[in-house]
Amino acid sequence: MNSRLALLEGVERDISQTEVFRLALLHTVAELGGLGGAVHLRGPMSVLRLVASSGLPPIDARSWEIVDQEGTEAPSLAVRGSRRVWAPYEAPFGPDAEPWVPAASGEASRRAGTGLAAVPVPGVDRPNGALTIVTQGPQPTCEQWDFMCAVAAWVQERIAAAPAPAGRPRGDAPGAGSMRGDLRAVQVGTWDWNINTGELLWDDAAMIVYGADPDTFVPHVESWMKIVHPDDLPSTLAAIEKAIRDVTIFEAEYRVLGPDGSQVWTQTRARLVLDEDGKPYRMIGRAWESNETPAARNTLSRVLRNMSDSFLALDHEGKIVFSNLPAERTLGFTDEELSGRVLWDLPAIQQMHDLEDRCRRAAAEGAPTEFDIEGPSGRLFHLRIVPVPDGITIFGTDVTNRRKEEAARAEARLHAADRANRTADLTAALAKATTPQDVVDAVAQWVLPAFAGSSVLVFTVENGRAHIIGARGVQTNLLDDLDGRRLGARDPISEVVATGAPVFVHSLQEHQAKYPQLAVTAQASGMNAYLPLTASGHTFGVCLIAFGRRHTTLSSEENTLLTAVSALVAHAMERARLYEAEHRRSHELQSRLLPKELPRLAECTTSARYLPAGQGMEVGGDWYDVIPLSGCRVAFVIGDVMGHGLAEAAAMGQLRTAVRTLAGFELPPDEIMSHLNDTIGELGADWYATCLYALYDSTDGRCSVVSAGHPPPAIVRPDGSVHFLDLVSDPPLGAAEPPFRTTEFAVSEESLLVFYTDGLVESLQRPIDQGLSELKQLLSNTRQPDLERLSDLIMAGLLPSDRPTADDSALLVARVHTLAADRIASWSLPDEPQAASQARRHVRAQLADWGLNELSPTTELLASELVGNVVRYAKGPMQLRMLRGKDLICEVSDGSLTMPRIRHASETDEGGRGLQLVAALSQRWGTRYTMTGKWIWTAQPVSGAEAGSAESDIVAFDVDRIPPL
Repeated sequence: MNSRLALLEGVERDISQTEVFRLALLHTVAELGGLGGAVHLRGPMSVLRLVASSGLPPIDARSWEIVDQEGTEAPSLAVRGSRRVWAPYEAPFGPDAEPWVPAASGEASRRAGTGLAAVPVPGVDRPNGALTIVTQGPQPTCEQWDFMCAVAAWVQERIAAAPAPAGRPRGDAPGAGSMRGDLRAVQVGTWDWNINTGELLWDDAAMIVYGADPDTFVPHVESWMKIVHPDDLPSTLAAIEKAIRDVTIFEAEYRVLGPDGSQVWTQTRARLVLDEDGKPYRMIGRAWESNETPAARNTLSRVLRNMSDSFLALDHEGKIVFSNLPAERTLGFTDEELSGRVLWDLPAIQQMHDLEDRCRRAAAEGAPTEFDIEGPSGRLFHLRIVPVPDGITIFGTDVTNRRKEEAARAEARLHAADRANRTADLTAALAKATTPQDVVDAVAQWVLPAFAGSSVLVFTVENGRAHIIGARGVQTNLLDDLDGRRLGARDPISEVVATGAPVFVHSLQEHQAKYPQLAVTAQASGMNAYLPLTASGHTFGVCLIAFGRRHTTLSSEENTLLTAVSALVAHAMERARLYEAEHRRSHELQSRLLPKELPRLAECTTSARYLPAGQGMEVGGDWYDVIPLSGCRVAFVIGDVMGHGLAEAAAMGQLRTAVRTLAGFELPPDEIMSHLNDTIGELGADWYATCLYALYDSTDGRCSVVSAGHPPPAIVRPDGSVHFLDLVSDPPLGAAEPPFRTTEFAVSEESLLVFYTDGLVESLQRPIDQGLSELKQLLSNTRQPDLERLSDLIMAGLLPSDRPTADDSALLVARVHTLAADRIASWSLPDEPQAASQARRHVRAQLADWGLNELSPTTELLASELVGNVVRYAKGPMQLRMLRGKDLICEVSDGSLTMPRIRHASETDEGGRGLQLVAALSQRWGTRYTMTGKWIWTAQPVSGAEAGSAESDIVAFDVDRIPPL
């Protein structure tokens, strides 16, 4: 209910009274679920006049038109008693009415339980009428009664505020017939109305004015009320009531309905006659049609003749019955020449295509229309066609200049909108710019077209010199002349940097006059704009925009816009320079953290590539390494710290250092990965990295791999077949829980091990499965013995130069070699003192077989010391092994995990000098641990011995006579 009242309150206050009644009935019938309804207003005497109905058949609504205020009908009771009334529905009002209730079939029928609910429409001192609803079922609820009363109050409020009839529509021009002929004589009728009895007398003139038939006229006030137009009746009745209440003159203008349905505007004026008690009992007045008098017509004609716009009145055949001076000038004829001529036959009108069709269409539809049309001499006219009873009228306004101005304003708005859009696009492009050239490209793309510029050149000023950091549309030889030149006092760049204000040079001549020594900076001819690049209160550079030959000046708006653009460019350039410097430092840091060159080893041949992310991306944490180990073994390591930036690059350096350190302790791969997991955990909870550690032993061709979330390596066998290692991978470092699982496999000699980071095979446009498939295809189709060439082919195939990447990529390719069996010698030794002498004999015999007799004394002594150390401090089983590679390696294994260490022996100590002797005699020595014990090894270079050198740094002596330590 509240929503319906809110809708009514939201209706505009200047609607007509008819619309007020219609809306009131519409919402009240819907709210009560009624069958129909009516609104009556109190009229003269003791009658209620029907002013609006809804849902009532026309034949039955007529019986509701006049209701006696003193009767027993629901509206009468509501008005007379100023109260709510509900009564069972018996029959429509009126003595001759038939019972009516709407039925589904549309026929009249009677339905039980139907009633009438009526509430009074408030007035000044008594009800002004009644709102009645035909209901179904029992009487309305309290809420429904309250709703009806609220609607009735809304009706009274709105009809009091509704505009009174304004007489005959002012917008209608006189008809052609009225302009051509004389007005008929004005009829003024008189009438006399008895207020108490309702008797109404008209004279013959009044009969003519009101269009009544004297033979059928009933001399009663109801006869007058029936012919008044329903839209005008409420205000007219209100004026009568006010005149009676205030005892004043009654004046009104309203329409009356003729027998044929025509409407005639009439005016009336009346005075009151009072009885002995001073109360009005008669009203005597005059009535007349309110058409124009000849004087009014002449005044209107003069106004139309001299108005500034063209005006024509045509009859139904298109003949001109009236024209004014502007129309005559446009058509090229006088009033006498135009009168009676068909408009469409005039030469000027024949140039206006479709005018006749549009005029005829407007007359047929009976609705005004307006449009622009081109007239004689190329002038543009705005025509308004208005149908009138006698034909049509045509209003014409010359809008040529107005349309040109509108077009110019529209073009200016479009131009301004285009510039605003370009400025928005420039702002977006500058926000994405990461290099100074990106900034210059954004200016060239979005600023130059908006100002008809031809080129852009950006300088930075350092130590009194101008350095070019970006250009577009500038000749190369000119760039060479301008870059790095020293700035003088009279120089536009110096002025801009000193003042922070732009400098505009409007022509080549002005440039030569102001700066004769810098004429080369003027682009051919035309205008140059020197815009300051100021950020953080410091002007660090100048943006030079050159314009074409035709552009010789800039408006104040363009100057302001260019100055604003220069501020955007300055901040973007400052950000780009800082970002470029940081990016450069990041890449320098990363490149320094990666291996400068890979070691040359007998165990493998390697090649590596690193490709940073595309332009605009920060550095990543991808890395690789090749670490030579004892026992002709080598470790391959590759990893990726998740994220991009300096912190990630530094974390990568920490991991690489940790791997090399841990590998130097000869720890197993799984223990190394556990220590790396601890290292990444110390960086923080949000740090993660993938890593793969592969340990290759060239003595048996086996490889042990541990992976922490890293993609598996590809293995290319000598026959060209390719497969990815079926790797047991643990979670990335930082998320894994030790112990890590180790995968061991045999590698055929001369096979390729291909390690890589995910950036090589995965991107937003390429899932990792597709990337791995492409890598496998490249390796299968490329039998390239040169690893450097193979690495280039892999990078070019997976990461072409025209496809920027969002992630760093690392590639490590290793061709593994196996140590020949005749270069490996191994013996088992007893766990007793005689083992030292056996070791010396085995060493002496094997070195003689290898032709390395020169190394025999030193190697025998080393083997004796290592075996003696095991006998004295460790436990068996014991094994001696010699490997001949680039170095001669002598190794002794035992079953103890005790780590040997060098001690400082005193002069009286019998032992403690063995490891000192080992360290002095060997080039390198160390210890590595296995699942069952450890190996102690020494390494000596063999290059000098193979050359047959007879000299030795060790004094010759009989080692067989040296007892074990």
